[in-house]
Amino acid sequence: MDIQVGNIVKLKKQHPCGSREWEVLRIGADFRLKCLGCGHQIMVPRKLVEKNVREIREKA
Repeated sequence: MDIQVGNIVKLKKQHPCGSREWEVLRIGADFRLKCLGCGHQIMVPRKLVEKNVREIREKA
């Protein structure tokens, strides 16, 4: 999967704020993602991100 820092990813499940879109801030064994709805940041294992990604967009 070709995900780069700065990309916007759309995930299967929505965040409690209602947004499904996340900005990729860091890549490694874990991904640091920032919710575009509320700004909340989380660390998620690479395996879960790759499994749950629906769409990858370049940052505008």
